[in-house]
Amino acid sequence: MGNQRETHSYENKIDKFAEALETARQMQQNWLTYGLDFVNFYVEDVDGDWLETWGNDEILGNSQLDVIKEFLVSDDYVAVRIREHLGERSLFDLAVNLEECCRITEVNDRLSTVKNLLADEENSVNNDIDLLNLADSLLAKLTEIL
Repeated sequence: MGNQRETHSYENKIDKFAEALETARQMQQNWLTYGLDFVNFYVEDVDGDWLETWGNDEILGNSQLDVIKEFLVSDDYVAVRIREHLGERSLFDLAVNLEECCRITEVNDRLSTVKNLLADEENSVNNDIDLLNLADSLLAKLTEIL
């Protein structure tokens, strides 16, 4: 009885592999036949922003990221200062990067990374001490809310 289950399991795996192989062969044939236009067979919205938003669906499910995003758009004094400092730069990108920074265990490394995230290479209006204070305030708030 156990032998039949193993055989059936192997047959299922072989069938799935054969199906995947056939799909890959078909994709290759479409590529050879249609050139780059073969993508139209596999992507619904070729001209859309799917490449720029690739993976966002996975990111958006992250509750820590959601908390960071909510904080960044809040009326909190630190959040307002961050938005003023960022200007036109993306809050979403900052939130994603901050979520990654929260994984850094060494406090000084985390502070340095957040300071670098906030640094604006185009306009160095803020001096290092102001930027360091802003990064420190942001990390303190994130520690508080997370």
